[in-house]
Amino acid sequence: MSKPSKSYRKRDIGGRPLSPETLMLGYGYNPKQSEGAIKPPIFQTSTFAFESAEHGEQSFRAARGVPLADDPLDPGLAYSRINNPDVEILEDRLTIYDGAEAAVAFSSGMGAITTAILAVAGAGSVVLHSSPLYGGTESLIRNVLPRFGIKTVEFPATADEATLARAIVEARTLGPLAVIYTETPANPTNELVDLALVARLAREPFAAANGVAPVVMTDNTYLGPVAQFPIEHGVDVVLYSLTKYVGGHSDLVAGAALGSAAHMAKVRGLRTLFGTNPDPHTCWLLLRSMETVRLRMEASFANARKLAVFLAAHPKVEVVRFLDFLPEGSAQREIFERQCLSAGSTFSFDVVGGKDAAFRVLNRLQVAKLAVSLGGTETLMCHPASTTHSGVDPALRARLGVTEGLIRISVGIENADDLIADLSQALEAV
Repeated sequence: MSKPSKSYRKRDIGGRPLSPETLMLGYGYNPKQSEGAIKPPIFQTSTFAFESAEHGEQSFRAARGVPLADDPLDPGLAYSRINNPDVEILEDRLTIYDGAEAAVAFSSGMGAITTAILAVAGAGSVVLHSSPLYGGTESLIRNVLPRFGIKTVEFPATADEATLARAIVEARTLGPLAVIYTETPANPTNELVDLALVARLAREPFAAANGVAPVVMTDNTYLGPVAQFPIEHGVDVVLYSLTKYVGGHSDLVAGAALGSAAHMAKVRGLRTLFGTNPDPHTCWLLLRSMETVRLRMEASFANARKLAVFLAAHPKVEVVRFLDFLPEGSAQREIFERQCLSAGSTFSFDVVGGKDAAFRVLNRLQVAKLAVSLGGTETLMCHPASTTHSGVDPALRARLGVTEGLIRISVGIENADDLIADLSQALEAV
């Protein structure tokens, strides 16, 4: 199956743009090429037959990124580690909400993050990153990249212009600054990075090496793809754990990188070599999920606000890190109002009594599930210090605000009153 015909990749009718919700139901797929099937079949195959030996040669030139001038723009399919119809349809649809030129899908969010960074950064270069980050990303950047000769420097997620500029100067003293990596809202503290500020400073001469600006990357898992659009704020590469809201049903693991065609060509080439590509069935499940991603996310956003209000008034809860509660007039509030369309549905709160109290709450849950991950239809709660961020040095965890009494909650689409009743009875154990 070759790339879908242009009529199935149209984004407008008579010049009127079609909405993402509409495009999720058919964009990039031609039923006529699949026996008229309304939904894409699962192309469960490892390899594809070439029309000729010359066709095979063209396909592999394209896969290596070295096509000849007279090669077809789309030489078709070759091998499922390189491309697959389900993968290609998914990647087409992933570009829509974020307004990206191209997307590359992966077998996990960490696969996307690792591959995207290493497509740009090499031995002797520097990665400047916001902090805190998801625990896996934190460990990758702080502990693994230095083993490959890549130096790392951090800046606080809440950094103002002067603080970020100093961090860029510090990074440049160590070597060429290849990547500025951000995650916003930060996991699990919900601190916001000013993406427009990062993008502007990254493009100023003092940040560039040999005239080349560092690539700005952002993990958009918490609010994307419907409530935050990093590319609009100047970000080069947007990263996702598709496991979370996009997949949305806690039944798959996948990731994605989105950005310009030029950036994604580098990422795609390295994905082929690393083998971090997703399987056809996972992509098929994601295509199913993307049809309802806005409906699910908006329902969970509404529930989250009700739970956050309840928790903020509870005497056994110390701090609720919910974006709608940012103080009026604060720098973080200004970023939120300029950059985000919603407070989201994943946030954290501290209970009185530290780790023992947090464990008591978690062990009494009856509706919400005690599990890591986020963005599913069900409400999930966990203790980051002992799970998702347990691999982060304890002193660093404390400095970043990942306290022993902190509980992270990802609010699902259950009845909000039932969730409040569950949290109420669980907090009685504190």
